[in-house]
Amino acid sequence: MKHYLQFNDLTADEYAYLFERAALIKKKFKAYEKHHPLVDRTLAMIFEKASTRTRVSFEAGMYQLGGSVVHLTTGDSQLGRAEPIDDSAKVISRMVDLVMIRTYEQTKIERFAAHSRVPVINGLTNEFHPCQILADIFTFIEHRGSIQGKTVAWVGDGNNMANTWLQAAALLSFKVHVSTPRGYEIDEKLAVGAGGTSASSYQFFSNPLEACQGADLVTTDVWTSMGYEAENEERKKAFADWCVDAEMMAAARPDALFMHCLPAHRGEEVEADVIDGPQSVVWDEAENRMHVQKALMEYLLLGRQGA
Repeated sequence: MKHYLQFNDLTADEYAYLFERAALIKKKFKAYEKHHPLVDRTLAMIFEKASTRTRVSFEAGMYQLGGSVVHLTTGDSQLGRAEPIDDSAKVISRMVDLVMIRTYEQTKIERFAAHSRVPVINGLTNEFHPCQILADIFTFIEHRGSIQGKTVAWVGDGNNMANTWLQAAALLSFKVHVSTPRGYEIDEKLAVGAGGTSASSYQFFSNPLEACQGADLVTTDVWTSMGYEAENEERKKAFADWCVDAEMMAAARPDALFMHCLPAHRGEEVEADVIDGPQSVVWDEAENRMHVQKALMEYLLLGRQGA
């Protein structure tokens, strides 16, 4: 049994399979062909953090695979009434086949997985967001081919997305240029400790324009992630020079793509003419969450499949 709690939980070979499988599953979806390998299987979705894309992509995806979904929040279950995570995991995992959790601390999902009888997927934690990076890389492959040897510019907060990009770069042999304001840097010990991130796979830049120089992909996220709302005004001042604009995109390669995991705040972390411009693939990126997660859920439950 495998869990998917951070990007390093799978190997490069497994990712190669997942990207191929996601492409096949997406092709079937676009052709209105049924693909129901998970008939009679149930996914439990547990939300401590609010969600739009994570809920819709997992719920629609599971139904499209022929399975069913149970939706839980901390407000409508014992999870919000001080029941130990260990006990919740033991009970829930006896009744479903797969669990997706979107929560705050990574330790919570790790404790749940340690007591679960079924695979657990990280739908987002403060530290990591592996399903989003899975979708982002798949989207890059769709538009530009292999990401191996390419350069990704991360502009903005040293958050869960940035941590996961570092893991992915070391595992899949590409490079990340990281530029964050002072005081909002990536926690290298966290990223390295989580899976042996190679220092040769990333480089830090104090100037975001320099980070974008020659990049094949420029990507960012909101300046204030969920759980940090009290810092919003302070962050707006600190991040003022980290708005992805036309000048940054011009510094990247001519065929560079722009990505954002959404929701986006035009005029803050990205200018409207970038996210709504010709280099932006944010809508493909958002849809692809569903397709890569279908491939992931199928793989965790059934292993490698033929056509």
